[in-house]
Amino acid sequence: MSSKTITVKLKKSVITSNPRQKACVKGLGLGKTGTERTLENTPAVRGMIKKVIHLLEIKE
Repeated sequence: MSSKTITVKLKKSVITSNPRQKACVKGLGLGKTGTERTLENTPAVRGMIKKVIHLLEIKE
């Protein structure tokens, strides 16, 4: 079960990010700094994570 999910935590603010990066963070279900979500490990989610990897902390 854990191999099909991935946990992401927003560790940096999106305040200086461009609108596309902000949209990716919102699409991942993250809002304020420090929020954490457990998501399905799909290619779409992986792509969004790749765009904002510098803002996130990832636990598989």
